[in-house]
Amino acid sequence: MALGLTSSSETVWLRVVILSLVGILAFSSRLFSVIRFESVIHEFDPWFNYRTTRALVEKGFYDFWNWYDQLAWYPLGRVVGGTVYPGIMVTAGFIHYVLTSLNFPIDIREVCVFLAPLFSAFTAVATYLLTSEMKDPSAGLLAAIFMGIAPGYISRSVAGSYDNEGIAIFLLMFTFYLWIKAVKLGSAFYAGWAALFYFYMVSAWGGYVFIINLIPLHVFVLLLMGRYSNRLYVSYSAFYIIGTIASMQVPFVGFQPTHTNDHMAALGIFGLIQIVAFAEFLRSHLSAGQFKTVFNFAIVLFFALGFGALVGLTVSGKIAPWTGRFYSLWDTNYAKKHIPIIASVSEHQPTPWPSFFFDLQLLIPLFPAGIYFCFQTLKDEHVFVILYAVTASYFAGVMVRLMLTLTPIVCVCGGISLSKVLDIYLAIPDEVPAAATETTEKEKKKSAEKPKQGIWQMDTRLLVVTPIYIILVLYQLHCTWVTSNAYSSPSIVLATRNQDGSQHIIDDFREAYYWLRQNTPDDAKILSWWDYGYQITGMANRTVLVDNNTWNNTHIATVGKAMACSEDVSYEVMRRHDVDYVLVIFGAAIGYSGDDINKFLWMIRIGEGVYPKEISERAFFTGRGEYRIDDEATTTMKESLLYKMSYYRFAELFGGQQPYDRVRGSAVSKKPIKLSVIEEAYTTENMIVRIYAVKKPDNIGRSMSSASTFGQKRKRRSRRRSSSSRRRTSE
Repeated sequence: MALGLTSSSETVWLRVVILSLVGILAFSSRLFSVIRFESVIHEFDPWFNYRTTRALVEKGFYDFWNWYDQLAWYPLGRVVGGTVYPGIMVTAGFIHYVLTSLNFPIDIREVCVFLAPLFSAFTAVATYLLTSEMKDPSAGLLAAIFMGIAPGYISRSVAGSYDNEGIAIFLLMFTFYLWIKAVKLGSAFYAGWAALFYFYMVSAWGGYVFIINLIPLHVFVLLLMGRYSNRLYVSYSAFYIIGTIASMQVPFVGFQPTHTNDHMAALGIFGLIQIVAFAEFLRSHLSAGQFKTVFNFAIVLFFALGFGALVGLTVSGKIAPWTGRFYSLWDTNYAKKHIPIIASVSEHQPTPWPSFFFDLQLLIPLFPAGIYFCFQTLKDEHVFVILYAVTASYFAGVMVRLMLTLTPIVCVCGGISLSKVLDIYLAIPDEVPAAATETTEKEKKKSAEKPKQGIWQMDTRLLVVTPIYIILVLYQLHCTWVTSNAYSSPSIVLATRNQDGSQHIIDDFREAYYWLRQNTPDDAKILSWWDYGYQITGMANRTVLVDNNTWNNTHIATVGKAMACSEDVSYEVMRRHDVDYVLVIFGAAIGYSGDDINKFLWMIRIGEGVYPKEISERAFFTGRGEYRIDDEATTTMKESLLYKMSYYRFAELFGGQQPYDRVRGSAVSKKPIKLSVIEEAYTTENMIVRIYAVKKPDNIGRSMSSASTFGQKRKRRSRRRSSSSRRRTSE
């Protein structure tokens, strides 16, 4: 006993210290981007979140809730309060308010940058609590460590990644922890808290649907296993009633819990558990035969009425049918065939196998071992872990983004399985009571002569523990390397290496947005692909036609039409939407693969879905079915506005030599490209961002292509006369 504490107190304090260190580790391991670059918002969606959070802090909650954003989706605009999950904005605004109230002056941008790393520490604690309920605190500590450094979670929670997932994974894990506590204790108190954190989750991320379907699935499986109890009834009834009413207070969700198929499973299980509870009541008042007859009739009637009501309400439009995103989870080709706007998002693609090993590494073999140990015990809470593992594994396989929901349960199972092994090989044998040590000299002699056997021998322990230690060290090195090199580079700032090994910063995005902010009118309208909408409004403070909200497919298709058609057709589109400037991303000069030429096919497909008579994807492929950008490219490709804007004056970089596209790995035509409806306004240092100004209409109503060629001297045709004609002339 040290420091005057009992052994149990020492154990508790040691766990607190270890958990605190895990939280510090989780926070600090996500700061590579700030250390290497600067404190800056990353990616695309975070820029909208940051812009709305700043508006919340500067104007107040009421103005934020009723904000009509005129810079987005021109000329439609956007009602912000009713179209966002406000949880992350309110959280950052509350933290900023508390810090400023305590006289800690801090800019809201810094709060936004460091919010995700802060909540990653909370997520580690929530993982510890949930895993402790599954096994013991030792497994919880291991799971917390895994969660703190797992690349599958770090990918969406580094400093600067101010997106909804930054706080949502903590809310997911803590809601599940409270649910398990409620089921184990039959506590309406814990169920109520679970419902409140579920409400917080609803306000923060659309992934709340996973919670409201997984918990009813857990209840349904327990009922099928014959594990109905008053604890289960109290927990689910309290959770569903409070959680549903609370979730409907979020304007963006509204009445969806009662009007969409995504939520019908929770409602159906709520009705089912009421019937089961009533059946249990009848069981105590009826004979076995009578009860069986009534119960079977009630179950059949319930399912018949429930299914009939669901179909009828769906057909009548009272309940919204399944969305395209839902169908894409079951058929990975559905979105590509029917909703290309969904398929065009890289994080909606199926997950390649290497990604699982890249993001989980050591946890891959520990994951099924943990599920096996759950099957061995198979209490109510272990059934939940198995269901979570199975469903999350499937969804992570069909969509890259959902690797984020798989990582927590993999860490939980990894902590359980590794803890099981270490319990055996690191356990200290119980001390033998003094009375049992009184043996005769003869027995002592026999025991001394008998060799020691079993796993308590030091060499046997080392044989197992040493490889585990080495593997854990390698896992830590892998996580650090992945975090540092793969997930800590802000998309708006690129980095490469000079010949001497020093870092070279490529800052073309902010350079272009700053130019727009300083050199264009405040009411200028910018046409670009939807990927860059949030960044343009956030950094350049200019109006865009489309952005990353992607709520209006027709409007996005119109932009795709402008990019894919010839200049004259595109000009009509641009004039109809009052476009002043066009922005494109072009990476051929330095090898930046995320440019618009690589995204062009998606623009064509989305545009063709709305304008099939004016856009044909087949016209952009050669007769051999090749997508080319060189001399063999189709005429439709070469005449498209995006192609011309991308390769305009590109050949001049090569000083008369053969131009070469470093992204496509292909030579490019030397023939100069002429523009008639737009003119180059600005090109960044590395030619990544190119901005063009839209010309004003011709004064006398000519097409812009005709007007651009007016006054140019035409070459005279030289006619060769035949010798016979010359002879006739001479005669």
